[in-house]
This record gives sequence, structure tokens and C-alpha cells, in this order.
Amino acid sequence: MKIVFLDDATIGSAASLDPIKKLGDYVGYSETPPELVVPRACDCDILIVNKVKLGKNEIDGCKNLKLICEAATGMNNIDVAYAAQKGIPVKNVAGYSTESVLQVTFTLILSLLGQIKFFDEYVKNGDYSASGCFTEVKHTFAELDGKNFGIIGMGTIGSRVAEVAKAFKMNVNYFSTSGTNHCKDYPALSIEELLAKSDIVSVHAPLNEKTNNLVTYDKLCLMKKSAIVVNMGRGGIINEADLARAVDEGVIAGAAMDVYSAEPLPADHPYMKMKHKERMMFTPHVGWASVEARVRLVQGIADNIKSIL
Repeated sequence: MKIVFLDDATIGSAASLDPIKKLGDYVGYSETPPELVVPRACDCDILIVNKVKLGKNEIDGCKNLKLICEAATGMNNIDVAYAAQKGIPVKNVAGYSTESVLQVTFTLILSLLGQIKFFDEYVKNGDYSASGCFTEVKHTFAELDGKNFGIIGMGTIGSRVAEVAKAFKMNVNYFSTSGTNHCKDYPALSIEELLAKSDIVSVHAPLNEKTNNLVTYDKLCLMKKSAIVVNMGRGGIINEADLARAVDEGVIAGAAMDVYSAEPLPADHPYMKMKHKERMMFTPHVGWASVEARVRLVQGIADNIKSIL
């Protein structure tokens, strides 16, 4: 049984791949450009990918393929429908990153709203020492208590984010990206109502035909000037050029991004050209990547492989 992982560098060294390697003849590549997908995977039985794209041509080029393993939860890089036509199951790993994404979500929210970058630099650059005052009251921050928290996508991660928001005594509402208001614990609103009402909006939805370009400049203009947006789902859900413009113009107070429509972030991206980068916080798509989450991911892939052996 030949197992090929086309971009195993995406796991990093924090989690051993031994649970996968011991299941067959393993061949791993740190990364794979599109033109090498078929040459490297043509004779494998099990193919593992994280961000490598598998369309009709790639799937047809792998003649022995018995299983495709997605080394993540989202599968928008794989033509799942075509694989099903060919009788090839596609298995992802659901739920492995929930606690990791939850933690990074609130790290970004608290850091942005709490002005942590400013206060940290205020001390480090000597301004605090020279101030003659025990505190700094000119630069303000607000509490979460009593604020309206809007969640786009009330799935497994969104539900956990809602629980923590409630622990901060926030008022939680959500927009269902599927169109089915399955969660009865919190009020469901339209996207327009959610944006207009919320002090914080956090995105935890997959990228699909319903969510692509969901939040545009016109919709951002519905929000409070004091509001912030956090995207932990996929970059294409928010129109990135529109968000950069809205933050620069002061339409909203700021935003925090962990995901981008193109990754890594292009050097000429609108975010990199902003006049007011201090109103933004960026992380390089690390929400999923705690050590514990990576270990769970590897074990989940191994379990998926075992299910067909």
C-alpha cells in the first residue's frame, strides 16, 4: 500500500507523521507544484494533501487511487464530486482544530480591542518610564462585557466561540451561511442585521458558493464605526480590498485576519498597502496549528487510512 503526502511540510515538525508512515510504503514531499502532482502520485493507493489542488486531471492521473485524505477540515481544494463519480472516497479530519482556532480567535480580539501592541511598545520604547505617571489613560480600550458578538457560521467552531463570548457576558447572534437556522441557543439574523448590530463579528464558515464575497464594502458600511471584524474562516468570504478600504477610511474601527484568499499573502496585496495598518492585526493562517491540534490531525488522517485497509 503506497501512501503519498504531497505537502507534508504543512504539518511541520511539531507532530510526528509516524502514525501514518507505519501504515504503508510512505513517500512524502515538502511541497508539490501543480505540474508534479500526477508524476509524484500516479502510482499511489492513498493520496494525502493539505493545500495541493486535485481536480479531474489529477484524479484521473492517479490510476491506483483508493482514498484521498484531506489534511485539514475544509476540502475546497479537491473536486470531491468528481472523486465520488470515480468511486474514490475523500476523507477530511473534522474537529481537530476547534480549540486551537477558538484560542487564536480570542487572542486576536483581545489584542486588537485591548490595544496590546500599543501598550507593549509604550513600555518598551521608554515612554512609560519618562511619563512620570503610573498609568497611561490617553490611549483607551473597551470591555467585552455587554457588547454584541456576531458569528458568521455557527458550526462546531462557531458554537465554541459563542460559549466563550457568553462567558465574557456578551450578547451572541449568528448568521447561518447554509440558510438553515439549526442553532436554537442564540438568535439568527440576516447578514445585514448581524453586521449592523454587532460590535464584533467573527467569521467561522467554509468558503463555498454561498459565502464567497459575502462581506463587501457596502455591507461593511452597515456596521458601527467602533466595530471590528475577525476572519478565521477563509479569506474569500470577506472582500479583502473592500475591507482594507473600510478600515483605512474609518468605516469600522479595525480587523484581524488569520486567513487570506491567496496564501501566503502576496507582497502587493491591499492589506500591505494600507495607510493605517495599526488598525489591523494579522497572523499567517496559524489558527489551526497548535501542537495539540497537529497531533490530533495526524492521528485523524491515520484513522481515515485504517478505515479502508
